[in-house]
Amino acid sequence: MITKDSIENLKNHLDVVDVISQFIEVKKSGANFKACCPFHGEKTPSFVISPAKQIYHCFGCGVGGDAIKFVMEYEKLSYPEAIEKLASMHNVSLSYDNNNEKKQDTKVIEEVNKYYQKLFIGEHTAKEYILSRGISEFSIEKFEIGYAPSSSQTIGFLKTNFLNLGDAQELGIIDTGANGLYARFIERITFPIYALNGKIVGFGGRTITGHNAKYVNSPQTKLFNKSRLLYGYNLAKDAIYKKHEIIITEGYLDVIMLHQAGFENAVATLGTALTQEHLPLIRRGEPKVIVAYDGDSAGLNAAYKASVMLSHGNFEGGVVIFGQGLDPADMVKDKRINELNAIFSNPKPFIPFVIDFIIAKYDLSDPQNKQKALQETNDYLKTLNPIFQDEYKRYLASRLNVNEKFIKVQNQKQEIRNNVQLSKIDIAELCIIKSIADTPKRLDTVLDVVDASMFEYHKSEFEMLLYDKENPQLNGILLNEQLENYDDERLSSELRILLIKFYEKKQNAIKYDENLEHNEKKNLIVKIRDNIMQLRKGKLISYNL
Repeated sequence: MITKDSIENLKNHLDVVDVISQFIEVKKSGANFKACCPFHGEKTPSFVISPAKQIYHCFGCGVGGDAIKFVMEYEKLSYPEAIEKLASMHNVSLSYDNNNEKKQDTKVIEEVNKYYQKLFIGEHTAKEYILSRGISEFSIEKFEIGYAPSSSQTIGFLKTNFLNLGDAQELGIIDTGANGLYARFIERITFPIYALNGKIVGFGGRTITGHNAKYVNSPQTKLFNKSRLLYGYNLAKDAIYKKHEIIITEGYLDVIMLHQAGFENAVATLGTALTQEHLPLIRRGEPKVIVAYDGDSAGLNAAYKASVMLSHGNFEGGVVIFGQGLDPADMVKDKRINELNAIFSNPKPFIPFVIDFIIAKYDLSDPQNKQKALQETNDYLKTLNPIFQDEYKRYLASRLNVNEKFIKVQNQKQEIRNNVQLSKIDIAELCIIKSIADTPKRLDTVLDVVDASMFEYHKSEFEMLLYDKENPQLNGILLNEQLENYDDERLSSELRILLIKFYEKKQNAIKYDENLEHNEKKNLIVKIRDNIMQLRKGKLISYNL
C-alpha cells in the first residue's frame, strides 16, 4: 500500500491545471481556466479549473475533484493506479507501507514482448497466417502481435540480456520442469495482454506448428488473472466511454479485426467464460453490453450464462449470435461491415434471450415439457427485480402460449419515486456555504451559532461541509462565479438574517403546537423573541432552545 506521506508529497508536486492540460485543451478565463468537459459532450465550455483551490468542476454534468480524481476518471484507473501514473509523469518516488512486499518488476515481460515483436517480422509462417486472416500491418503494430520461438531461444534471450530469471518465472514467461527451465510459449503467435493501468501482465498464444492446445494463456500470477482481464480493453476503453457501449467477443482475432473495421469498443474474454470478477471492469462507464458469441453449442451456452449473470446485474444490452460458422473476424475480412453495424445495433436483450434459450430445450407440443419449461423460466424470472418480472411475464406467457395467470412471479410492490430535485435554490444560503468552504477555519465559529437544520433549502450542502468535504457538489458551489464569497463582516450579517428567519418560523410553529403546555410554550416564545432582538442588534448568539 502506498504510504500517506508519499501521497502527500506527490500532491505537493501537482498542479491541477498542469495535470488536466496534459489530457485536454484548457483556456484562461479570469482567475480560472475553462474547457469543454471530457466526460460529456458539449460545445460551450462548462468545465472550470481553479488553480487557487486546486480543484475542477463541470457545471454541465456535475463531475469534480482534484488532479488525482481527474486522472482516475479520465484514464479509468483506481486510486492507487492514478497515484502511480501521476508519480511516473512527475518523476516523484513513492514509498509503500510494507517494504518487505516487493513490487512486481515488469521490465522482463516488457523486454520479452519487444523480443517477440521483432521475431514476428521475420517469421514467415506466423506472419502469413496473420495476414491471411485479413489483419493489416497497422493492426499488427497496434496490438503488438509477436512470435515466441523455441524454449531455448527465449531462455537464451533472457540470459544474454541479463534479465532476472526469477521475475521471468513469477510473470509466467518461463517455468521449471524435470529437465530444468523451459519457456511457457513455444512456437506461438503472441498477443500481449494489458491491465487497466496500461502495464503488460501476460500473453495469449496461438500455435502455428500443431500443438495440441490451439490457444494458451499465461498462468495465473500476481498480475495476471484471466477472470479479471479483457483482451484489448486498454485500447478500447476510450471508445467504450465515448460510445457508452462495449462489445464482448470470444477471441483475439475478433477484437483485432473489429477494431480494424472501426468497432474500437470491442474486447474479448481470455479463453474463459464471462465471470462475476469481470463485472466491475465491464461496469466502468455504465456502457451498454453486447455479448457477441459464436452460434455453436459452446457459444450459445456461454451466451446464456453471461445473459443470466448480466441480467441479474441489471446491465443494459443484449446478445448477438453469429451462425453459419462465421465470426466477427470473418465478416470484417469479407467486408460485411454494414451488416455488422446492423447486427450490433439490434442485439437480443438479455432477459428474452435467457427465456428463449430455456424454452428451446423443451418440446412445447408435449404438455409435460411445456410445464417444465414454464417452471424453469418462472424460476429465472423470480430472480429478477419486480419491474422486470412484471414486464417479462407477458413475454413468457406469449412464448409458451399460456394464460398470464400461470406465470407466478414474486408479488413485490415497488414504489417508484421521482428522483427529480424539486427543492428551491436559495442564493443567500449557498453564498454562506461557499464562504465557509472557501475558508474552512470559519466553520468552528459558525457551528457555535448555526446547525444544518437552520438551512431551509440547502441543509444537505451544509452537511457536506461537516462530513463530505470532497463531494463534487461543494466544488460546484466553490467555483460558481454567480455566488458571492463573503468577507467576515458580510458573513456575520448574512448569518444573522438566516437565524432571524429560522427563529421567526420556530416561533410560529410553537404558537400552534398543541402538544406543549401553556407555560412551556410561553417560556420558549420569550427565549425566541430575546434571540431575535439580540440578532437585530448585531449579535450572533448560540442556539439555546
